[in-house]
Amino acid sequence: MRYLLDTHIWLWSLLAPEKVKSDIARVLEDKENELFISPITVWETLVLAEKGRIKLTPSSDEWIIEALKRSPIKEASLSHNIAIKSRHIELPHQYPADRFIAATAWENDFILITEDEELKKATQIKLFKTAQSGGQVANE
Repeated sequence: MRYLLDTHIWLWSLLAPEKVKSDIARVLEDKENELFISPITVWETLVLAEKGRIKLTPSSDEWIIEALKRSPIKEASLSHNIAIKSRHIELPHQYPADRFIAATAWENDFILITEDEELKKATQIKLFKTAQSGGQVANE
């Protein structure tokens, strides 16, 4: 299966694995799965660090480069179609990072792993559903 990780899922998996639900952790650990993040996730991580919401050492840039090197995460490409879809995705807000991440999932037919209730409202994308919600993929 091909999964796109929302920014907080990627960060939790690296900085606070205890926050990752067990069924999500199983997906992340399964070598058969392809895991992706958007370049927007890297941008959003840098913004969070600049605002002091997360601390990355020795520097934010170095932390990200090292995290990407030691992780099985692949880079999801950005494209003109994703930019267009970012304006058509059904979300209750205009936050650019969420729109680009959701549009990336939509364009590439990825299953999005997120705990963001606002992102879960995007009806055009497949969502990973935790065991508590009764299934593995929603919006198929």
